[in-house]
Amino acid sequence: MQDDVLSPDDRDFVAALASGLEVIQAFDEAHPRMTLSEVATRTGMNRAKARRFLLTLHALGYMRKQGRDFELAPKVLQLGYAYLSANNYRSVIQQMLEEITAEIGESASLGVLEGDEVIYVARSAASHRLLAITLSVGSRLPAAHTSLGRVLLAQLPEPELERFLERTRLERFTEHTVVDKAELRRRIVEVRQQGYAIVDQELDPGLRSLAVPAFDANGKLLGGINISTNAARVDYPTLLQRYLPLLQEKARQVRLTVS
Repeated sequence: MQDDVLSPDDRDFVAALASGLEVIQAFDEAHPRMTLSEVATRTGMNRAKARRFLLTLHALGYMRKQGRDFELAPKVLQLGYAYLSANNYRSVIQQMLEEITAEIGESASLGVLEGDEVIYVARSAASHRLLAITLSVGSRLPAAHTSLGRVLLAQLPEPELERFLERTRLERFTEHTVVDKAELRRRIVEVRQQGYAIVDQELDPGLRSLAVPAFDANGKLLGGINISTNAARVDYPTLLQRYLPLLQEKARQVRLTVS
């Protein structure tokens, strides 16, 4: 639970570890290779501190250094594989996501909530591309403007949801993006009541997505599963009458299969 999370000023909080992970997370699709100065700028660290972490990560094998440039080394993948291997339900859900793609020709994903973002932990991609960016396992998107995010936010206890709404910054991506926090809260409550979330072209023009929560046999939330579609190709009746029952059935199968 969020209530149990240490604050940075707690004496048990290891600031050096947090900073090292922050350096790793500074590298992404848009920044695959950076100089020391660029890493310092992206993390908000001074150059001396950023240099120590980069060289330490390099010594441990998590970073490559070529001249003035640094980039992540393949060893970083071990961190992700540790999570995936510890959560063996992923293979079950992966198969179900692939079945969704095979049946309706749309991309399907499993995502979990981390802070203010959704992280994709399993995905079955359709042949057509919906977003300007390429989504894959490990990709992150803002929870406020995605169906996965809203269906997971709807599972939070009220105090945690209120903290999310207080701290999150709503950015306008399209003319449809919800940027009013009161309206966002209303929509999340609606999702909680109806059991599914639809987000229509808020993150990217033409992208319409549908998500439902996925639980194991003990009622533990595993994440959200969604279907992403093109708004010009798939209308609301199709989304609700065909895609929603399919997604709900897969969530039911997950609950029967995963313990």
